[in-house]
Amino acid sequence: MTRAFLNVEASLTGRRWVGPGEAVERLAEAMAQDTRLPLPLCLGLAGRGVTTGEAAGFLAPQLRDLLPDPLRLRDMDRAAARFLQALDRRERIAVFADYDVDGGASAALLIVWLRAMGAKATLYIPDRIDEGYGPNVPAMAALGAAHDLILCVDCGTLSHEPIAAAGCDVVVLDHHLGSDTLPAAVAVVNPNRQDEDGSLAHLCAAAVVFLLLVEANRLLRAKGVQGPDLMAMLDLVALATVADVAPLIGVNRAFVRQGLRVMARRERVGLRALADVARMDQAPTPYALGFLLGPRVNAGGRIGAADLGARLLATDDPHEAVALAERLDQLNTERRDIEARVREDALAQAETRGMDGPLVWAAGDGWHPGVVGIVAARLKEASHRPAVVIGLDGDIGKGSARSVTGVDLGAAVQRLAAEGLLIKGGGHKMAAGLTVARSLIEPAMARLGELLARQGSGSEPREALRIDSLLMPGAATPALIEQIEQAGPFGASAPAPRFAFADQAVSARRVGETHLRLTFGDAGARIEAMCFGALDTPLGPALLNAGHQRFHFAGRLEINHWQGRARVQLRLEDAARS
Repeated sequence: MTRAFLNVEASLTGRRWVGPGEAVERLAEAMAQDTRLPLPLCLGLAGRGVTTGEAAGFLAPQLRDLLPDPLRLRDMDRAAARFLQALDRRERIAVFADYDVDGGASAALLIVWLRAMGAKATLYIPDRIDEGYGPNVPAMAALGAAHDLILCVDCGTLSHEPIAAAGCDVVVLDHHLGSDTLPAAVAVVNPNRQDEDGSLAHLCAAAVVFLLLVEANRLLRAKGVQGPDLMAMLDLVALATVADVAPLIGVNRAFVRQGLRVMARRERVGLRALADVARMDQAPTPYALGFLLGPRVNAGGRIGAADLGARLLATDDPHEAVALAERLDQLNTERRDIEARVREDALAQAETRGMDGPLVWAAGDGWHPGVVGIVAARLKEASHRPAVVIGLDGDIGKGSARSVTGVDLGAAVQRLAAEGLLIKGGGHKMAAGLTVARSLIEPAMARLGELLARQGSGSEPREALRIDSLLMPGAATPALIEQIEQAGPFGASAPAPRFAFADQAVSARRVGETHLRLTFGDAGARIEAMCFGALDTPLGPALLNAGHQRFHFAGRLEINHWQGRARVQLRLEDAARS
């Protein structure tokens, strides 16, 4: 085993720190000499497998180079043909979408495209509590009676009975894991169908919808008709990609990178209004999409009217946009309060049950189903294990699950549903939803833990924390961070470089319920740091009571813009006593 970075065998969170190997260091040094890029950036690129020859293309991903042919996806030809047929015949079109950001952005893409072509579509988003995820028989039957075509986006792959009940043509545009059989739809376009090769499995639903529109525009051009400007819609694809935690690899990097440029123009009235209520005063970043805009779009589906987010993203009325954005911002504040109460109870329950097995879970009466997914993510972060959180209402529990890298949670949940331990369940590798009878929660979670253990969950120590480079506080400058950001966008499967700072004195203070603000360094160069959720982990008490102890710190650097000043800030992820 290689030597631990800074000799940290067990940090405050129980993780071993691992630095770049000799091969990565050699590649990074050669890259720095050949490209004149800073060594810390080259270490991050080399650690992600980027060679010197690939560096320039990686730093500037172009959609024209990375966009796949839409026809690589099965049924895309039928989907595009039926979509354009409905447009040509002026048929009545309905869009049935999931209630999260990906579903809302997918629906908005279709509505905006159709509006540009002089057509309209009915938007339908199911209520999370009353209807649950995905198409249901009453809703599909009602929509089918009043429409000629239903487009199911970010849902529908497993909805055999509801789609059969529609009584009209249905096209599914989805990315959730498929089963051995498909519903009786005109087309099921899904990179995660069982008969797909998996090469596009990283796409979110909005990206699948975007590819449909690419194919639709191509077919229109063949007829001499100019379709809507798709490049102007990349802000919606970028938002969905980041908010749905899709891996930022391949074309997803170009979607997000170019989508951020579109968003910075502030032309979409809904996103402009949302950015204003979120008090975004700088150019959008993946962090802003994931933690400022995304949660607000989601808030309607979590605890308010399910269609608010999609309506905001689709509207072209500035007054409606402002009203919707303000309402979503209010709901997001309410959501945070509800989440805090559930998180405290769930964390206590999970700790009592034990957090070292293959699965961490908690269930409670009255836990709002709109926040269980967020709380599951918090449990996953605290335990570094797959986590499930279930809200109980009478005899039924509705839960959300979040996974860790290398453990396919969606497949395990789908297996559980097939075995009859769940009323229903499905999702993808990193996230899933489920409905379970109260009486079966214990055996269902035991069986899920068993299935996850077979994939290796819980059999290894906590995942090692990978460090890209060691820095002195004085070397962490805004210029360095700006150069590092050239390697973005950063996010799922494409993490920003993580830096370590050795043997630092620290002062810390509490911010809000669970966060810490810290300062470390010496008189010549001090760095501010934020550690979100620190008091839910061993980091919080140790750093608050540091006294004269010194620590090694690890985290990701960013620029904090405040009152017209740009300052370096570390987003602290871990610490160890030096």
